[in-house]
This record gives sequence, structure tokens and C-alpha cells, in this order.
Amino acid sequence: MAVVSITVLVPDEHGVAAFADVDGVRAVRYEPGELPEEAADAEVLVPGFLSADKVRLVGSLPKLRLVQLLTAGAEAWVGQLPGHVMLSTCSGAHGGSTAEWVVAALLTVFRDMREFEDDRRSQTWAMHQTETLQGKKVLVIGAGDLGKQLKRRLDAFDAEVTMVANSARDGIRAISELDDLLPHHDVVALMVPMTPATRHLVDAAFLAKMPDNAVVVNAARGPVVDTEALLVELQSRRLRAALDVTDPEPLPEGHPLWTAPNLLLTPHVAGSCTGVHARAYRVVVEQVRQFARGEEPSNLVRGDY
Repeated sequence: MAVVSITVLVPDEHGVAAFADVDGVRAVRYEPGELPEEAADAEVLVPGFLSADKVRLVGSLPKLRLVQLLTAGAEAWVGQLPGHVMLSTCSGAHGGSTAEWVVAALLTVFRDMREFEDDRRSQTWAMHQTETLQGKKVLVIGAGDLGKQLKRRLDAFDAEVTMVANSARDGIRAISELDDLLPHHDVVALMVPMTPATRHLVDAAFLAKMPDNAVVVNAARGPVVDTEALLVELQSRRLRAALDVTDPEPLPEGHPLWTAPNLLLTPHVAGSCTGVHARAYRVVVEQVRQFARGEEPSNLVRGDY
């Protein structure tokens, strides 16, 4: 029988099951309001998807050495942990689902799916020609797992994809080149983490460089886009947008985004689909295995990540 050497606190039964056959690791389910006695020995904490009690949790775990997230985004945790506690993301779990949402959003916009559904409801047969994703020039900002997964899917639709990252490398343009790239793309898809550098990356000047009728797609985090600047473009009907995230979020009643023209809006569901727990815990288990072997997790967050 394996000797248990690492105690991992998990927020649900999916986590308990995922670690059931992992040698050297004991998974213990916890409730945020009532930590189990095993918390005194816990070296790893897996917060829930929407954990809002991180500071109290961390302060209650004297042996904590790693916070392993179920999400790819880490902005809520960066800068919140003691220096001896590592932070690791779930990068690699949600890229496919998020990329699928982007493709679905673009097909909905370009093929007029909402308009045809409105016609069905009114029993109107209004045949007309639509746009197509084929041949569209798509600028994907963010070349991590999410961006790579999106490019693979867009390639299958014969779109022309340009990838952008902080620095240029083979097949990827530098973010410093955006001023030159924006006027020549039909779509800008945001797949970046939320950091001080990406906050309001898409501002009025950014949007002004996009061509008429272009589409802004935000599958990253709401504050990557300056909401007020985007509203100006939507209300003038010069640009279109598809948003899975907003700033503020959740979107409050009466906010002008609810009624903005040229907008497809979903409530932060790009990664919320069947199999999400299995995909997330596959990554989590591998990150904890690395930690248990004395290695740094491959998804370790450094700086603002």
C-alpha cells in the first residue's frame, strides 16, 4: 500500500474521484465554511471554480505550499499568496471548449443565425445571402493554449489566422505590431490572460483602427475591453462584437450592453459544457503529480503570468 505523503484539499466529489488512484496523494473534500481536520496537513489547495474566500482559506492552512486552480485564469489569486506558496493554473483544460464557443459565435454572426431564428418565430421565409467564415482574416491575440486551440479550429474553416503574442517568434507576430495589423483583419479574437498589461488593451484607439463591420470577440476577461469605448462603436453600428465576458460582470439590469445593437452576448459560458470537470481534473492531477515528485508544476504562475 502506498504511503500517503501529500494531502490535497478538493472542493467536490469530482476531485476526490480524480485522485482516488494517485499513489502518494490523499484527496480530502472540504467545505469553505468548515474545513476538515485534515486541513492542518494540507500542502495543496484546489479552490472551487468561483471561490471567493481565498484569503481566509489560505490563512487556515499552515502547511500550504501550492494552490492549484481549476481555471486557466489566475488574476483573482495573483499577489494574494504568501511568497512560499506556489500558484498553478489549469491551462490545457478549457482551451478546446473556449475555442469552440468562439467558432460558434462567429458562425452565428456571419451566417445570420439569430435573424433566421427570428424569422422562424414569425413564420417568415426570408431567404438571403449571408457572410461566411471562409476567407475571413482573424487576428487571434494570445498564443497560449486557448489561442492555439482556436487557430486549429479556424484553420478547418479556411479562415486566415494571424497569431499575436507579447513577442514575435516563428509564426507569431508581436503585440507591438497591432497598429499595423488591426486595419487588415475582419475579426479580433481575444484569448489573453487578465493582467495589468491587458486591462483595457481594447480601448477607443484600438477599436478605431479596426475596419468597418469588423467583429470583436472577447473570450478572455471582461476588463480586457473598455466597455464604454466598445459601446460607442456598437451604438454607431460601425463594429460588431461577440462577448462571453463583460465589465462589469455579471452584467447588471439596465446596463446598455443588454440592448446594444450588433452584439452577441453570452453569460461567461464558453468553458461551461459537458465534461468540464473531467478535463479540469486531468490537468490538476498532473500538476499535483509534478509537485509530489518535487518538481515545479508546468503551469506555475510567475509574476503577472
